[in-house]
Amino acid sequence: MAVELRHLRYLVAIAESGTFTLAAERLHMAQPPLSQQVQRLEEDLGVRLFERSRRGVTLTEAGQQLLDRARTILALSEEFRSFARGLAEGHEGSLRIGMAGGVTLHPLIPAAIQGFRQARKGVEVTLEESNTPALCAALRNGQVDVAIIRPPVFDPQIVVHPLMDEPTMIVLPSSHARHKARKLSLHDIAGDPLILFERHLGPGFYDTIIAAFLQTGVSPQLGQHAPQVAAIIPMVAAGMGVAIVPSYLSQIHARGVSFHPISGPMPRATIAMALARATPNRAVTAFEAILRTLCTQGQGALGPAGVQG
Repeated sequence: MAVELRHLRYLVAIAESGTFTLAAERLHMAQPPLSQQVQRLEEDLGVRLFERSRRGVTLTEAGQQLLDRARTILALSEEFRSFARGLAEGHEGSLRIGMAGGVTLHPLIPAAIQGFRQARKGVEVTLEESNTPALCAALRNGQVDVAIIRPPVFDPQIVVHPLMDEPTMIVLPSSHARHKARKLSLHDIAGDPLILFERHLGPGFYDTIIAAFLQTGVSPQLGQHAPQVAAIIPMVAAGMGVAIVPSYLSQIHARGVSFHPISGPMPRATIAMALARATPNRAVTAFEAILRTLCTQGQGALGPAGVQG
């Protein structure tokens, strides 16, 4: 007879109750089947667990040693069940969040992560920063659970939920002739080298910027490429050109640059949540709810999420 968890519960109940009768009541079963199960267990283990008398039962030396192990195994079993319930409910496990370059600097993103960690203290949160195409690949491969990206995403395996639509600003080096202007149009910087990230890192935002220039009636003079969005501002400060960035990056306040609202056609920097089409776990659902609430309350909320893919 294989030893099962119920046999360990029998051992503990009898040892703590002192009689088979009281143990059977505690276990909500009849006394004769309990006695039979324990006798078969003793035969199977090859040791006597209890000394029986009219006054009740006492543990043998072997029974006492096995009792301690039985309690440990039952405790581990309950811990296992509790952890499994936590996984199912999103209170245990891990949440791997991928973020497109520069998104981490938006104040709502760290606020959402902090809110999630406070609400789900048993979940380990890990962060990975990359570009939108790489993050979509990571979602498909199961390397991240959720990603904060810049749409569009043309991948049938990825579901995209827009979160917010951010205005953009022009960034000038302090040496620029217009650095004291309150507002600027894209026409005002058409002759300056425009620092952009490479298109494959964020094709949606890249195309939005180029389209806004064309709508203004001018073509941008493309300058050096930045390795990522967050690296653009230091490059502007170094006098390598001008740039257009999401307005939240103005909080960096890098020395040697000035930020200017855009008059006329203005690119928009959309931030969205991306998920694999597989049903998300409870942790992902909880994080999405927290982030969406913050975005709805914050600036530039889009309202009900659309779905692309």
